[in-house]
Amino acid sequence: MKVMIQLSVNGILYKCEVADPAKTLLQVIREDLGLTGTKSGCERGECGACTVLVDGLAMNSCLMPAIEAEGKEILTIEGLAQSGQLHPLQERFIELGAIQCGFCTPGMIMTAKALLDRNPKPTEEEVRREIAGNYCRCTGYDKIVEAILAAAE
Repeated sequence: MKVMIQLSVNGILYKCEVADPAKTLLQVIREDLGLTGTKSGCERGECGACTVLVDGLAMNSCLMPAIEAEGKEILTIEGLAQSGQLHPLQERFIELGAIQCGFCTPGMIMTAKALLDRNPKPTEEEVRREIAGNYCRCTGYDKIVEAILAAAE
């Protein structure tokens, strides 16, 4: 049974046909909308690569059925830059070398954005706790934490 849903992603309203009620928000974002910045990692909610903001909260899009996202504001990594200007988190990640292979970066940045939106001056411990659900195999997290703290300033 196909269901037509409307999703607001990065401020743009999309109409999507969902044939399978179990189709995830991650699948719709990547496959139907072509926004491939959101990465597909474990598809079990364990790695954080697919993190997007849903009504301002960091969510694993691989666990959320797309139909549950209808009526909510979704922000992906593609929606952070405004008018050609990178978001301060994106700038600090680049500037401070918090990106290596880059696979975890979109999820890390989206998780960090949710944190900074609700706590603009987090401690290092708060940053480390917040990103604990996002795996990075390259950087050892120190540069990532440094970039998030720098963006907070």
